[in-house]
Amino acid sequence: MKYVDASTERVTAGNGIDYAYRDLGDGDVPLILLQHFRGNLDNWDPALVDALAADRRVIAFDNVGVGGTTGTTPSTVEAMAYGAIAFLDALKLERVDLLGFSLGSFVAQELALIRPDLLRRLVLASAAPQGAAGMHGWASQVIGAVGAAQSTPEGYASVFFAPTTTSRAAGQEATGRIFGRTAGRDQPTTWQTRQAQYDAVCAWGIPNHALLQRLAAIDLPVFVANGDNDPMILPRYSYLLAGLLPDARITIYPDSAHGFLFQHHRRFAADVNAFLNEND
Repeated sequence: MKYVDASTERVTAGNGIDYAYRDLGDGDVPLILLQHFRGNLDNWDPALVDALAADRRVIAFDNVGVGGTTGTTPSTVEAMAYGAIAFLDALKLERVDLLGFSLGSFVAQELALIRPDLLRRLVLASAAPQGAAGMHGWASQVIGAVGAAQSTPEGYASVFFAPTTTSRAAGQEATGRIFGRTAGRDQPTTWQTRQAQYDAVCAWGIPNHALLQRLAAIDLPVFVANGDNDPMILPRYSYLLAGLLPDARITIYPDSAHGFLFQHHRRFAADVNAFLNEND
């Protein structure tokens, strides 16, 4: 089964929230996908998900208040992490791998600290540690492009793909795949979700170097990745993050921006699968 054909399923968790999710592939340890700012189930590149699911079970879901999931989107990363844990508990998953993208990478870090026994390996894409200097909010051109009440394909492309002919061409292909699903699409995210998620992003970025020490507690294997021209979460934060984690490796993908994992979906999926297939 391909991601574009995967039906949207629902599960009710102990917190009373009905979660929307899509589940494909097979494997003993599922890979859970944590989505970016304002993204829902349809904002994952199907080509990336299909490449990941060729080797394992992959589950994408909407967290509390996002897309087709009920509830009100919380305004802190910690609360989002607890929302994700409630979803995993509802599916009775005892051991998972996580792939967190952008805001999802913040949630993944917090989840790894709250419930370390639940995780086997961690992938952090376009990521930054909590409290890093210079991460308080995003540049005005970035929030103007992806944070406006009505987002546009041009704004999306300006942040997710580098200003080169090759990257923008790859971006057009990725956008076509992402918006190619015509039936059974997810509910769009709301303005309340946007506001709450941006509050969470800003709070995560308040400078506080003491918080960087928390990363020493994430002692499981971590793969950190980013594009070399990401205007939203600069590559230097990926290097900082990898340096603070006890067991991390890092790859910066060329000629790409925030959406490097969609642009370089084949290589990124191969790198993730190789990382997850390593012997513990």
